[in-house]
Amino acid sequence: QVQLVESGGGLVQPGGSLRLSCAASGFSLHYLGIGWFRQAPGKEREGVSCISSSDESTLYVDSVKDRFTISRDIAKNTVYLQMNNLKPEDSGVYYCAARHGSGHGCFIYDWEYEYWGQGIQVTVSS
Repeated sequence: QVQLVESGGGLVQPGGSLRLSCAASGFSLHYLGIGWFRQAPGKEREGVSCISSSDESTLYVDSVKDRFTISRDIAKNTVYLQMNNLKPEDSGVYYCAARHGSGHGCFIYDWEYEYWGQGIQVTVSS
């Protein structure tokens, strides 16, 4: 029902910025909560940020607070993750995920999401 395609990843130097995009199709963001997750080699997948479908409530993992910003463009049915002051430990594969019905508040638990993008690589290195 829902397809998610990530874009905007790549290689960036420490302290640099990158903006990831998650283009959703099959369902409007009016009815989808979106989460961003990441996984580094040899480590468990962790929730990074999320945004709710109705009130645009947001949540961030402590390690990215004040550096990352999640937002959405309803007209484009796209969610963004602006990543500033990137650190090497931010490197990994980033995944966009979606769930139905998260109208007021959101979660960064992976089991709450049923639709997933293929992931996109982010590498922070000099």
